[in-house]
Amino acid sequence: MSQLVTSLSALWQRIPKAVLFGVAVLVQCLLLMLMVVDRVQILREGVEVTLQTQPVDPRDLLRGDYVVLRYEISQVPAGALAGKVADARHPDVFVKLAPDANGLYQAVSVHAEPVPVTAPEVLIRGRVGNYGGSCGLNARTFCDKLTIKYGLESYFVPQGEGGKLEQARNQQKLRIVAAVLPSGRAAIKRLLLDGEPVYEEPLY
Repeated sequence: MSQLVTSLSALWQRIPKAVLFGVAVLVQCLLLMLMVVDRVQILREGVEVTLQTQPVDPRDLLRGDYVVLRYEISQVPAGALAGKVADARHPDVFVKLAPDANGLYQAVSVHAEPVPVTAPEVLIRGRVGNYGGSCGLNARTFCDKLTIKYGLESYFVPQGEGGKLEQARNQQKLRIVAAVLPSGRAAIKRLLLDGEPVYEEPLY
């Protein structure tokens, strides 16, 4: 065994550094491509849901020009999960959404596991944040209300455009259209200002 390790170590040392660097770059490129392909799949195949944004604190200038987003579905009643023990401090949950009379998707119920839905209902996957998964004596107990993040909480925009959109968000004139896969994974597809598209994610 030690001879095999020695042989492999000697072989590794004989590989030129340029080759190793090239392999590292190739691996990074492949990972980036996988991320792009995954996002394209969500945008192309996901069911579109329209969400109303809510006012939030001023943006963090250290993260560039982007809009911080919070939704009506960002904080929802735990329902049947309240008081139950989660499998993690910040557990993943599945929120059933359904459109209201205005076509805006609202939270219907929250579940620890995927549940069946019937169109136009959609099941979106999120993670319980700092508030909502640490009530009672057990740090993993679900609270009565859950603060949930869906990976839809920020959107990068061209330089100088963030302020205008944040003002519209705080006036509740900004909505987003998200694409949601059957697995619950979601991505922002477009931004709507007063009901009109202002930014749309390219399908690459």
